[in-house]
Amino acid sequence: MSTSVQSSCGPNVAPLAKNIRVYNTLTKHKEHFEPVQPGKVGIYLCGPTVYKESHIGHMVGPVIFDTIKRYLVYSGYNVTWLVNITDVDDKLIAQSRERGLPMAQIAEEMTQDYLSNLATLGVDQIDQLPRATENMGEIILFIEQLIEKGFAYASGGDVFFDVLSDPEYGKLTNRSAESQQGEGGGAADKKHSAADFALWKAAKEDEPFWESPWGKGRPGWHIECSAMSRVAFGETFDIHGGGLDLVFPHHENEIAQSECCHGKPMAKYWLHNGLMRADSASGKLGGRADREEQTEEQAAVQATVDNKISRSTGGGGLADLVARQGGEKIRFFLLRTQYRSTIVFGEAQIAEAATGLETFYRFFERHERVQGRSFHDIQPIASRAEANAADQKPKAAGDTTRAEITRHRENFLAKMDDDFNTGAALSELFDLVHLLNKFADQHNLEDASLRSEQNVAVFQRGAEVLRELSALLGLFGQPAQAASANDAVIGKVVELLLELRGQARGRKDFAAADQLRDALAAAGVVVEDRQGGAGWRIESDDAEVLPPLVEVAIAQRAAARANKDYPLSDLIRDRLAAAGVVLEDRPEGATWRLE
Repeated sequence: MSTSVQSSCGPNVAPLAKNIRVYNTLTKHKEHFEPVQPGKVGIYLCGPTVYKESHIGHMVGPVIFDTIKRYLVYSGYNVTWLVNITDVDDKLIAQSRERGLPMAQIAEEMTQDYLSNLATLGVDQIDQLPRATENMGEIILFIEQLIEKGFAYASGGDVFFDVLSDPEYGKLTNRSAESQQGEGGGAADKKHSAADFALWKAAKEDEPFWESPWGKGRPGWHIECSAMSRVAFGETFDIHGGGLDLVFPHHENEIAQSECCHGKPMAKYWLHNGLMRADSASGKLGGRADREEQTEEQAAVQATVDNKISRSTGGGGLADLVARQGGEKIRFFLLRTQYRSTIVFGEAQIAEAATGLETFYRFFERHERVQGRSFHDIQPIASRAEANAADQKPKAAGDTTRAEITRHRENFLAKMDDDFNTGAALSELFDLVHLLNKFADQHNLEDASLRSEQNVAVFQRGAEVLRELSALLGLFGQPAQAASANDAVIGKVVELLLELRGQARGRKDFAAADQLRDALAAAGVVVEDRQGGAGWRIESDDAEVLPPLVEVAIAQRAAARANKDYPLSDLIRDRLAAAGVVLEDRPEGATWRLE
């Protein structure tokens, strides 16, 4: 991604899906989705103010709208998605002073952090990333037009929007203009009404500034989005998105600016994602979106979001969280709920999501055992119309599993059609994997001597549908992250212990074999006995698995020594050493360290 157009969808060649419904914050109803221009969709998502590192709350909107764009493109629409970057702001100026660096340098540094985190979470559908500082001419022009039309006024180097001049002000939130309170401080004396908000701010000493008809200054917060959306999409576009914390005042003020300037709707549909709060607190992640003074009502709401999450638990430094958890795991976690719902964040919740991911990862391993090639080599069908045609191919009489695969696909699409309900759609993917696993067991698909080509083809059709649908969520595009060095050690120790278990079973010492299986399970390794040998998977954090595994191996070696089976004792020691685990025999017992 960069600040220029990265991708564009080709001209429509497929029929458009007509069943999509979206919840419109403006009308408070679900509505059938019909773009302003047939076949084309413009999406504007409010992006970050780049003054500090991204936290997980900054990823909620991009992950959701990345998924929405994927689904609309799949459904036949030509979609352009824009995310703005606010790179001039009071917070950036404060950071510049605190760090002794130019504001532009900090903005660039934090923008790159934001983009890096987006990439890690698989957000790669953004077409434009315009910055406020790159659109200053359009911002100034927009303000001039509002003044000319009587909706704004200059005062002491500042320019304010005259809220009382807009008879429809407050229609997004059902608030009256008289009940609102804008900026306080020195700006209050310059305004006609307390509700008026800044379009342009006169520069203070040592602040960055741009020349304007009203003197040196910089734009207010709200005007940049009105200006940049017009540059990209014109006076009216399809979808405006953002977090619920932006509904007021930001989006309310955007509507006032744009619709007073143009005399027509700014956006046809307003989509707002739910906020994120810590599992042990009642607050959303991150700080206030509102940069102005609050009414008593807003202050009461703000009291519920003041208990902010710390950086150590995800409130900042997202790169650290990604390093611990992995980007796909975080994306999966964010998509488990319907996008308008509150997301409860905690590493325990992400770990729970990881357990769900393992269901799919185990299926991918099974697919490779059955087919001899990776699930990720399947090319997903990119068009809904093309996929529908593939699904309508004749099915063999009595082929109930193929019919069930089709049913799960149709249910998935119906749930995504219903206001992009990713949480409900994911449940269909779980059900589909359960169906395919059951089918593989019933028809011995992992035994080449017992399976039939027809049943393998049914299994493969299910895998193709899973690949098609999961791609719409931005999931499973590539194999899970490569194993770390620690994973390699764990793998070698587990294989050693499984060999010892196999030897015990071979001499019919089933008690010893069961004891080893239980010891592995206690360490977080689940053993699965299959035709051709035992498989295994980890169900705990890797860092917690290795120490108890090594202790199990040490106990096996101690038992061998007690039985004077020195060849076995030496074998265990040497295999551990080859894995990178060095044993040291001491009077009180063996100790170990990683080489």
